[in-house]
Amino acid sequence: MSCSWKRVPFLGCLRPARLPPRQRQQQQLLPSSSSSSSACALEPKAAPLPGPVCPRPPCAPSAPPPPPHALAALPGPTKWPLMGSLLDILWKGGLKRQHETLADYHRKFGKIFRMKLGAFDSVHIGAPCLLEALYRKESAYPQRLEIKPWKAYRDYRKEGYGLLILEGKDWQRVRSAFQKKLMKPTEIVKLDSKINEVLVDFMQQIDILCNENGQIEDLYSELNKWSFESICLVLYGKRFGLLQQDVGDEGLNFIKAVKTMMSTFGKMMVTPVELHKSLNTKVWQAHTKAWDNIFKTVKSSIDSRLKKHSANPSEDFLCDIYFGSQLSKKELYAAITELQIAGVETTANSLLWALYNISCNPDVQAKLFEEIQSVVSDDEDPNAEHLKKMPYLKACLKESMRLTPSVPFTTRTLDKETVLGNYALPKGTVLMINSHALGCNEEYFSNWTQFKPERWLQKTINPFAHVPFGIGKRMCVGRRLAELQLQLALCWLVRKYQIVATDDKPVETLHLGILIPNRELPIAFRKR
Repeated sequence: MSCSWKRVPFLGCLRPARLPPRQRQQQQLLPSSSSSSSACALEPKAAPLPGPVCPRPPCAPSAPPPPPHALAALPGPTKWPLMGSLLDILWKGGLKRQHETLADYHRKFGKIFRMKLGAFDSVHIGAPCLLEALYRKESAYPQRLEIKPWKAYRDYRKEGYGLLILEGKDWQRVRSAFQKKLMKPTEIVKLDSKINEVLVDFMQQIDILCNENGQIEDLYSELNKWSFESICLVLYGKRFGLLQQDVGDEGLNFIKAVKTMMSTFGKMMVTPVELHKSLNTKVWQAHTKAWDNIFKTVKSSIDSRLKKHSANPSEDFLCDIYFGSQLSKKELYAAITELQIAGVETTANSLLWALYNISCNPDVQAKLFEEIQSVVSDDEDPNAEHLKKMPYLKACLKESMRLTPSVPFTTRTLDKETVLGNYALPKGTVLMINSHALGCNEEYFSNWTQFKPERWLQKTINPFAHVPFGIGKRMCVGRRLAELQLQLALCWLVRKYQIVATDDKPVETLHLGILIPNRELPIAFRKR
């Protein structure tokens, strides 16, 4: 059975993402000069640009290049007073489908364009050469888009800032404390036993929840429970019992609060958060209540963990980070809160799409199952060492993230004037890095609508054409942990079940902070 895909490139309301790796890890992302130069020839568009977006170096000495164009020269959709292009977005499907409209803008205006939504002014980029140029020009403390609703809540409740809000030297200090544990492969692989502990329970829960056809009601909710239990065991050494028959309220309330927070903060990114706060709108009330519940859970779990392991902090993941650094308690609360939010929602979402994409491609699944069987014996549980011998499994996850990434874009705020695509962008310009526009571009991925993990085994893809975790120093600090969770989970699931697509009707995508399907995905689990 094959599944029909409706083409849905996406770019939506502001989902923050992605924090930094070590400099040597950044170097591994650099493409060769040949790959980057060949990938970015300027395409003719409906609205021609004043100059080439990705000019090729001249073969022989010539006259000095012309000066870059000003920001005002950038192409883009019509901007109306006060509203900007918001009316066009609403006319073409509304905010939930704005990703489709924005992808159309990329096709119409090219690899770089400018757009305003209300008071929100941004420059959108969608070409590997532009991302590489941005990467090479980034400063010691690259800035991200200011998440005003989050900052408003922290200031309102006098809470600390985490890695998604901090800037400058404070951001670097907090980041350094976490990356010692989270960005070292030798540290991350030590966590496989905890992740597997949760997966054992999750496998049993799937058996219980499956109906006679192997389907699970609200699979996404169950994946969120797995993701929550997994990251909480890593961070706090604590299980919340979400995979048991009698589920406690604490974990469920946290997951519900995260979803509420994500669905409300985007609305306050395009309308002034100060207005929502001063009028005490329902959006502000829901946003504040959600954060209150999130911080309550995190604070309680952290305090318990620190108290339990204060005598020997080096033996515990969280305590080692705290006692081995100069973090304040408020900074620890805030940083862990943001890490947990990213760990729960985006990891569950990534696994959901991976299962769907694999169910639609039985040949791919058969090849993946064969690889797993060849590496893991029947009397073993998959572990981090096994994963080193599973390139096809990793390729399947990369391909799923290319076709259906959880986060459609990441952001940067320029802290100095920067020339990109022959345009001089002033300090303070907000950049939108459209990762999905890259993934669905035929120029970078031939037959892009097809799910072909084999493309990742050929080692010919420009690294800057695939940036699901962001780029440079602001790359997601939890990347390696998320990858380990996803790789182990997919290995366990495909080993035990055949993942079957139960219909081939089109699945559309909606953007509500992250990319979600417009209906329950047609997935069934059949025991092998």
